[in-house]
Amino acid sequence: MRTKAEQIAALRADQQFWRDLAAEVGPDRYAEPGPMGDWTFADMAGHLGAWRGRTIARLEAASRAEPEPAAPWPSELEDDDAINPWIREHDAARSPGELVAAYDASYDRLIAAIDALPESMLTAAGAFPWLGEPLVEADFTFHLHDEHVPGVRAWLDG
Repeated sequence: MRTKAEQIAALRADQQFWRDLAAEVGPDRYAEPGPMGDWTFADMAGHLGAWRGRTIARLEAASRAEPEPAAPWPSELEDDDAINPWIREHDAARSPGELVAAYDASYDRLIAAIDALPESMLTAAGAFPWLGEPLVEADFTFHLHDEHVPGVRAWLDG
């Protein structure tokens, strides 16, 4: 089983991956459609940041022994196909640079939330039922890599 330090090191490494990817895209292309169909790199960053924000809120509540908070989107939205467009619309007034920077900053917030948890919560299999595994074993970046990096790569190479 990984340690807290190893989990944090993995997140720091992925934060650098994100920074490198954002630099490769470049600020001039953050608002250009293509990485996710008509969604831009900034839209993707907002999408990733919103879902990460939900995770962070859950972890922060757990560290304070509070109940799990409600999702930030309306409760009637029950699946990704409804939630993701809501996130995009909700972020429409934010600048592309702000969305990309906010996702970068979410790594620091996630690390702080993990660091605030007692060791027993990090390794217990049932501490976070929504994760389905002990927190130190969770891969908080799989969605970026599995679902979005291939599209960004194809867009950049195209």
